[in-house]
Order: sequence, then C-alpha cells, then structure tokens
Amino acid sequence: MKVNENILISSLTTMRLGGPARYVLEVETPEDVADAYGFAEQYHLPTFVLGYGANTLGHDEGFNGVIIINRMKGIFIESETGARNISFEDHKPGRTALSVSEKEIFRQDPSPIQLKIMGGEYWDDVVEYACQKGLTGIEALSKIPGLAGAAPVQNIGAYGQEVADTLVEIEVYDTADKTYKTIPKSELNFSYRKSILNTTSKGRYFVISITLELKPGQMSRPYYNSIEQYIAANNVTDFSPQSIRNIVSTIRANKLPDPLDQASAGSFFKNIYLDEAAADAAEAKGYPVYRGKDGNKINSGWLIEQAGLKGKLLHGIRVSDKAALILINESAKSYNDLAKARAEITAKVYDKFGFWLEQEPVELQ
Repeated sequence: MKVNENILISSLTTMRLGGPARYVLEVETPEDVADAYGFAEQYHLPTFVLGYGANTLGHDEGFNGVIIINRMKGIFIESETGARNISFEDHKPGRTALSVSEKEIFRQDPSPIQLKIMGGEYWDDVVEYACQKGLTGIEALSKIPGLAGAAPVQNIGAYGQEVADTLVEIEVYDTADKTYKTIPKSELNFSYRKSILNTTSKGRYFVISITLELKPGQMSRPYYNSIEQYIAANNVTDFSPQSIRNIVSTIRANKLPDPLDQASAGSFFKNIYLDEAAADAAEAKGYPVYRGKDGNKINSGWLIEQAGLKGKLLHGIRVSDKAALILINESAKSYNDLAKARAEITAKVYDKFGFWLEQEPVELQ
C-alpha cells in the first residue's frame, strides 16, 4: 500500500477542481484494503473511494480524510460454461488478437464464459480485451472513462448496454463487519445509474473485483439510434464486437472531449426517465423519446441544447458545442464556479420543459 499526503484533488479528478486531500492511499492487493480502512480508523478520519476521477467533483476546501484508490490489476478466465477446451493467458498489455485456434474453438462452441476483472483495471482496457476475443456484452460501453471497480457502483451504461446486463457478482471488502465477501447481482438492486453501492449501502463496500459473463457473438439489432445512423451512413456490414466498439469509439470521439485533453466529468446530467403516460405526453409535445429495454427517456443533452445553452460559457464552464450533456472546465477556478453554472443550466431547462436535471458525478466531501 502506498501512502501519500496532501495531494490536490484537482490532480486526481478529470474536472480538475478541488483542494488538498490529507491522505491518498493506493491499494495493490485485497489485503491492502483492510489496512487502508484500518489506517483511517487509527487516525479517526473519514474515507472516500476514488477511481479514475472521471465521475467525481472535488470541493475547494479539499478533504480532511483518506482517499483510497484501487490499483489492483488483472483479467482472468474465472469459469467456463460448456466443454470449451482452451486456456487463455491472463490479461497482458499488447496482446491484440485471438489466435487462429482460439477463433476456431469459439466458432464451434459459442457458450458463455466468465471474466473476473480486478477493480483497478481501466474499464476501456476490459472492453478492448473482450472485443478482441469476439465476446459480446460490453462493446457499446467502449471509451467510458473509469476503473472496472466503479462500473457496477452506478451501473454504467451507453448505447443500449449497461454493466448490469452481464455482471454476475462482485468481490468486496465490507467495512461494516471488516470481512471479505461476494455479492451476487441479485442483491445489488440495479437500476438506471444506481445500485446499493451508491444508495442504500453507499460507502459500505469496497469493490475488489467484478465478474462478467460474456459470450461469443454480436449484439442483437436494432442498435441504439446513433449506431444505426452510423451503420447506414457508412455502409457497415460487420457487426462483430470489435466493429461495434470501433463505431462507438468514433461516435464518442466526435462529440465527447477526452478528459485528458479537456477538463470535464463526462456526462454531467442524467437522462430524464419517464413512465408510459409521461412518455406519451412528451412525444405529443414533439420531444424525442427513446423507448428501450431500460425504459423511456429523453436525452438531457437535447433539453440543454433546446434551452439555448449549447456552446455557452458560464462562470468558466463551457457547455460543449458538440454534446450539450458535457460540461468542460475552461477557466473555472473553484467548485463555486461550477455550482453557479450548474444552477443556471438546471433552472433554464426547468423553465422551458418542466424537467429538473439531476447531476451524474458524485461529490467528494
């Protein structure tokens, strides 16, 4: 375990705001996790689990406590369903494709497999790994910044997929009884951007690893609207996981800033979910309602754009001119600047449409 003191939160989060954290602990083994919480308990300090920092907002006063960051790495074949007789290497950077023999075995035996992924793995590396093996289930979640351990916390989703679709279980450290345990998907109470990990049991569990069940093959059509539009415009005929990953990556690159190049927290507002009656009423008003397996929704970016805010600079925060759902920190120096911009955006959307936007990033305080 690595112990760091007085680290600026702005250096740990992609919105690049926030004062100093008293301690930042980097855990590299499951045993380190218990030690990290023991460290915080010894000094009577609160804890906050931080991943890649792409979905977290720091405050100006900093954090007088212990930030714990997951640095545990590894992607492993946990178990297999069926009689596939093959042994994969553990995840190794640079392995770019399946061997001929692996491809042939997958073609002959399309049964699912389970991948155990350590929580410190960068999520997009996990998606790349799966797509290179021709495994479907998470390809539409390409290029979402963050760590694998954070994926089930808010049930990340995009372009018609969400992590709850493939998650089997998670391994955690339970801070309440100081034990390690496994929690199955059925007990995580997944919904849109929610699980027990960020609601009823928020702060209780530290995610050590996640297990996903993926299978050879491809996503079922119809795909999310923007993917279908790309396919039509570019005459795409390859719908393999790698091809869908390439499409999603291109779509995201064209409208979403890379947080390493432009300070942002990804999608800043959650989409608006509606019941059937509300969805019908919204469509009657001409609002674009997407009806999918995860419910009826209106894209919050569309609401922001229609409110006349796309491309606007508010208190140093720019509403992206490519995707209004994205807020970019161009010159804001404080959390207060961001708060003022957020208040103006939510008020204008409410005044025009009657919907209150809900922030997606969590607050580190």
